[in-house]
Amino acid sequence: MNIHSLFNHVKRTVTVTSLGMLSVTALMTNAHAQWQPTKPVEFIVPAGTGGGADQMARFLQGVIAKHKLMNQPLVVVNKGGGAGAEGFLDVKGHKSDGHKIIITLSNLFTTPLATGVPFNWKDLTPVAMLALDEFVLWTNAESPYKTTADYMKAVKADADGKFKMGGTGSKQEDQIITVAIEKALGKKMTYIPFKGGGDVAVQLVGKHIDTTVNNPIEAVAHWKGDSLRALCVFDAAPMPYPKKITTKQSWKDIPTCKSQGLDVEYLMLRGIFMGPGTKPEQVKYFVDVFQKMRALPEWKEFMETGAFKDQFLTGDAYQQWLLKAEVEHLRLMREAGFLAK
Repeated sequence: MNIHSLFNHVKRTVTVTSLGMLSVTALMTNAHAQWQPTKPVEFIVPAGTGGGADQMARFLQGVIAKHKLMNQPLVVVNKGGGAGAEGFLDVKGHKSDGHKIIITLSNLFTTPLATGVPFNWKDLTPVAMLALDEFVLWTNAESPYKTTADYMKAVKADADGKFKMGGTGSKQEDQIITVAIEKALGKKMTYIPFKGGGDVAVQLVGKHIDTTVNNPIEAVAHWKGDSLRALCVFDAAPMPYPKKITTKQSWKDIPTCKSQGLDVEYLMLRGIFMGPGTKPEQVKYFVDVFQKMRALPEWKEFMETGAFKDQFLTGDAYQQWLLKAEVEHLRLMREAGFLAK
């Protein structure tokens, strides 16, 4: 073989080898980018049935299945024991393979602070904030409290602390807001905990309690049916949805509590997490699924019906929000005297 032929042979060998290496690299990159679950994905709800987190999880399950946004089904599982600790510890202890996700509410922060359970949100892998949930001050439609001012006057006039506020769980969001109201009004109330937001709304309809601070989605059916009255929303601005829910009111028509003289504000996370050690391609898969879901008309309708603050965060922006929320909840829980001893 002369020198010219030898050079061409070496050139062809190098080229073929390079192409082979490029092909393998491309296949590996493609496989990395296109990870998909290979079995049903367990969707943990760290709360009881009927509440806001449960309703959102089951909505997501249905819409994702309807539009075939995943190649495997989502299976909703409620694990609300220990104020949600059951669900959080389950995901924390799961060897993450991309087949278990959890929807969170603010018990992500409050449960470990109140119970001392060995869990922190940093034990999980953040995926996405789907929305923020509002809280509304509700009373029975037949009650004498037609305005927030009427309500505040009644609480202040209650000498025995028998004014009953119903809420989901103890030392969680509803009771945090209740304590903030007590401090704002300088009066104690009787806080009665129930298993879930659905139960809380039913108790108010039945007049077993005087008021609640349910999320909109937990009470909307009863509000629409004229069984409940919305007094104010615990946000800095009114909710932006102008479509009439009752014959007279839209979500936008509900004033802020602060504008009515009750200086209390609170919003709650509706976010998705996965277990520790989840791979980036697995996180990306679910981020892509939820982004596609958010573009659907069903999502926009769900946001409006439930009066959610439609805010989507991923990556570093989500991490930064979580860090700030953790600090704020530590302050609120300390001020309420709810920290584990």
